[in-house]
Amino acid sequence: MTGEASSASVPASTGTITTAVPARLDRLPWSRWHWMIVIGLGTVWILDGLEVTIVGNVAGRIAEEGSGLDITSAQITGLAAALYVAGACLGALFFGRLTDLYGRKKLFMATLIVYLAATALTALSFETWWFFLFRFLTGFGIGGEYAAINSAIDELIPSHYRGRVDLIINGSYWLGAIGGSLLSIVMLDTDIFPKDLGWRLSFALGVVLGLVVLLVRRHVPESPRWQFIHGQGEKADELVSSVEREIEKEKGKPLPPPAGEITIHQRKSIGFGLIAKTVFGRYPRRAVLGLALFIGQAFLYNAITFGFGAILITFFDVPTGSTGYYFAVIAAGNFLGPLLLGKFFDTVGRRIMISGTYLLSGLLLFGTAWLFDNGSLTATTMTACWCVVLFFASAGASSAYLTVSEVFPMETRAMAIAFFYALGTAAGGISGPLIFAGLTESGVVGDTVLAFQIGAGLMCAAGIVAAFLAVNAERRSLEDIATPLSATEAKTENARG
Repeated sequence: MTGEASSASVPASTGTITTAVPARLDRLPWSRWHWMIVIGLGTVWILDGLEVTIVGNVAGRIAEEGSGLDITSAQITGLAAALYVAGACLGALFFGRLTDLYGRKKLFMATLIVYLAATALTALSFETWWFFLFRFLTGFGIGGEYAAINSAIDELIPSHYRGRVDLIINGSYWLGAIGGSLLSIVMLDTDIFPKDLGWRLSFALGVVLGLVVLLVRRHVPESPRWQFIHGQGEKADELVSSVEREIEKEKGKPLPPPAGEITIHQRKSIGFGLIAKTVFGRYPRRAVLGLALFIGQAFLYNAITFGFGAILITFFDVPTGSTGYYFAVIAAGNFLGPLLLGKFFDTVGRRIMISGTYLLSGLLLFGTAWLFDNGSLTATTMTACWCVVLFFASAGASSAYLTVSEVFPMETRAMAIAFFYALGTAAGGISGPLIFAGLTESGVVGDTVLAFQIGAGLMCAAGIVAAFLAVNAERRSLEDIATPLSATEAKTENARG
């Protein structure tokens, strides 16, 4: 360690702190420590994908006589899905506030525990109301995960890698979707498990995997950026110094000196009034951008995720136990999108990539709707079309989380993620499954085509908004994109949002 780095944070007698912690984190090369962050925080999206996909694929089986529940497929893909999303919206707001108050680490541990407990109790459902209640509470936990984890990812990952890492972690949801699709095939096989047991074991397996994630996540540290603003400057310094020593040892050479410092007036919390004033008063264009991106992707994704199996069964006579094969294919396309396109968000830039992925996926979805309306598709070709659409849509959807987590000041980050997630998802994620379930249940091709067109139109509209309003945040420090509210401007270097 250089002496320059070890003395980077010096508390002033006035209650301010001058720190190079952000610059020190951003100049770190990729290392084993960063992989630990990715594994510890990213694996929960795999669980989320596993959970949601299992519900979509086993809906038909749970609705059958002898499953142990008196419930219809439309109730599972419609009402239960809407309750799950409603829970996620409320959980994001509730835990988002706590994340900004008490830190990232405490909350991404607490929200995972809530999620696991609710999932376990879903497996024990004996009445319809019990199933609905714990679908809501499962969503409540996962909503809190979105705010806590996306905050931590952006604050711990170096600026040169932030875009691709954020996209890939959010896109890892679809690895879980692949697992959930294939798992449902086994669990729905009545030659292996009885009708009233297989779907329950599917949820139980998710709990077991979640407990493993919980053990790994214990090693993920608190965000040093959160620490130095909330009166824990010494802890932030100690953490970053230990990481620097570890990376210097791993790479076998000293790190370059940090480029710039920032002076912060430390505070314990930020009120809702100041958060709202900052998001909508200081950054109204960014607020419009965040809403557009979330509404577009939320309607499309929640409708497809909860309704794709029903489309295959209703229009293509695919057996209930075989829908998992088709869903695994589109899930693979979803994961490959962020994986292969993610690096371009850091190199080509946010504006071009965000607007491009939204517009292209919307136009391709319009084309799919036209082919479906003309009767030109089979179950296989429909799946292929969705796979291509979602290759681009997945990268775009993941960039919505990236955008709202990096374009607002540090003190508002978790609440900004929670607010835009909740509002956008309430608009598209709750109405999406309800509308989609009703349209697909009718068995009328024109109704389903209309649902496709609504989703495509919202994606295209969001792409146009991004073309004009997206922030060029690639390879820039978070403090440069949006100056912290706690910054003492006269003493701030290299932090002009």
